[in-house]
Amino acid sequence: MSRQVQITFDAHDPAALSAFWRDALGYVHPAPPGVELPEGADPLAAWAEFLEKMGVPEDQRNTSSAVEDPEGQGPRLFFQQVPEDKVAKNRVHLDVRAAPGLQGDERMAALEAECERLVALGATRLERHEPAPPLSLGFIVMADPEGNEFCLD
Repeated sequence: MSRQVQITFDAHDPAALSAFWRDALGYVHPAPPGVELPEGADPLAAWAEFLEKMGVPEDQRNTSSAVEDPEGQGPRLFFQQVPEDKVAKNRVHLDVRAAPGLQGDERMAALEAECERLVALGATRLERHEPAPPLSLGFIVMADPEGNEFCLD
């Protein structure tokens, strides 16, 4: 039997980091338990109201956040607050498939366009790897706003 996967990020600011990944991947913040959000409602505002009603102290309301694939295909991403800084390269990272089926100059142009979009959202470009057939079609290494490396592939 297969299992579902949730990917968990340690973060200083779970709400901000989840918003970056929401926008990067086209994901959504889920509604709080038992809350039906009207069309166009802000899920993060709904969470703030929910946590206040539950009596969660204000300084503890940003200890976690999550985003989900609205189509239910991709894994849920969970963000948990931790006090320590990131100090080394990730041992696991995400590959964001930004140019499926493309090769050569067309592929690298698509990756560059996506890189520009993500930099505007707060990511950092780290390095570009040129295509090296037959083993690599080329990719761009980036970091999210808290320094977690990922690849545009």
